[in-house]
Amino acid sequence: MTRRQRRILEIIPGFIAWNLILFLVWGGYFFPTLTAYFILAFNVYWVYKGFVGTVAIVASHYKMKAYEHLDWMKEVEGFKDWREVKHIIILLVANEPRDTFERTIEALSHQTLPLSQIALVMATEERFPENTRICNEIAEGVGKKFGAALVTVHPKDIVGEIKGKSSNEAWAAREAKRILVDEQGWNIDHITITSNDADAIIHKQYLACLTYKFLDDPHKYERFWQPAVVFYNNIWKLPAATRVVNTFATLWQMGLLSRKDRLVSFSNYSASLKLIDQIGYWDTDVIPEDYRIFFKAFFKLNGRVEVEPIFLASSADAAESTNTWKTFVNDYEQKKRWAWGVSDIPTFVEMFLANREGSPVNKLLRLWKVVEDHLLWPVNWFMITAGVTIVSIVNPAFGRTSLGYTLPRLSSWILSVTVLFLVVLLIVDMQRRPPRPAGVPRWRAWIVPFEFILMPVVGLFFGALPGLDAHTRLMLGKYIEYRITEKVK
Repeated sequence: MTRRQRRILEIIPGFIAWNLILFLVWGGYFFPTLTAYFILAFNVYWVYKGFVGTVAIVASHYKMKAYEHLDWMKEVEGFKDWREVKHIIILLVANEPRDTFERTIEALSHQTLPLSQIALVMATEERFPENTRICNEIAEGVGKKFGAALVTVHPKDIVGEIKGKSSNEAWAAREAKRILVDEQGWNIDHITITSNDADAIIHKQYLACLTYKFLDDPHKYERFWQPAVVFYNNIWKLPAATRVVNTFATLWQMGLLSRKDRLVSFSNYSASLKLIDQIGYWDTDVIPEDYRIFFKAFFKLNGRVEVEPIFLASSADAAESTNTWKTFVNDYEQKKRWAWGVSDIPTFVEMFLANREGSPVNKLLRLWKVVEDHLLWPVNWFMITAGVTIVSIVNPAFGRTSLGYTLPRLSSWILSVTVLFLVVLLIVDMQRRPPRPAGVPRWRAWIVPFEFILMPVVGLFFGALPGLDAHTRLMLGKYIEYRITEKVK
């Protein structure tokens, strides 16, 4: 693919987003009837998406309850060779507070799987020498607890690399393979590797469940395994607005586990080391890395790679800072970085066009579902929340017609169904959210359901705008740099 072709593909998402949003303005003025029917059709589509998503979230909730109550070690012990399986945990440490990753390591030490089968790899950055020193100190203390405890130091100035999670991850994984496999003789055929953010606490049965899935799957070298990424570690400390947005992010991630057609590796996930080694590890010249590593494997293995859900939680910190305003900025920047995943679309299209083997329908559907989610990210809020209002403002005369008069009522009637979905989601969240900490007033728990009246504002500032920001930057060629999400004690 030429540079010109790539730039065209980079321009298209932002071009589509802005044209759909501005269509509400010029379409409402010149073609109000067409615009009104378009809004109503989009409302129906949104209700359909809401229904499917709610069903998936409820299904995931009950599957998670079943997974949590099952003794996965008992299941694992049914395999004669279960002790041969080793797990490399890449703990990605950049500039986080010591308490953050110490908490994660402590939780890892409570896995039900024997710790001798776990290799803890603290992936640090040369540009943050203090955390490298701390990690070396921790490694000395836990070295005998785990099967191995390593500290890797990613050099800060490698030509062609972008500083961030993906390049650090690639360096750490290669170093782990060199030390554990090439030097110490671990069998690469029996090793999984897990990408684990510094704040992400995996369920105590996660590695036992992963061992079972690994041993039970005849296509284990063509699989990623994905837990439910939930932003519950600090949910009670957040301002109401970002608590709402992170609640929806949590429920969305839960629901995806029951949608294997849309499930792609995200944030914290596992794969066989053999697969990661075969595809050449994570790319070092990109910011978004989770979707990228999946599609890299997916197309290299001709569409045979799938993501298998593990219905257990990986509990992470939501974006937070030292005061409310900084927390808002931090959350906005995190959502913008997630939305920057749109920059991968040209690469995925290039991979699709270059790969001639395997089912073209399967590959096209996989690609389309990612493209669809990214294209609509900045648009949904404007269509659902502001569409009718914009048409009424730009064309007051249309409001006096039969269709113009009934449009707000029709739109409201269609979308009213989603209130039922919201009630169901609130019930699921109440059952999954950690209990109110002792220091949080009881009234804070009582008002949680009422916080969701902030949804229209939250959807704009932490959904549509960061998405539009990312799309516009890509369209204009103003590429963003990796920004570490701030962690606070």
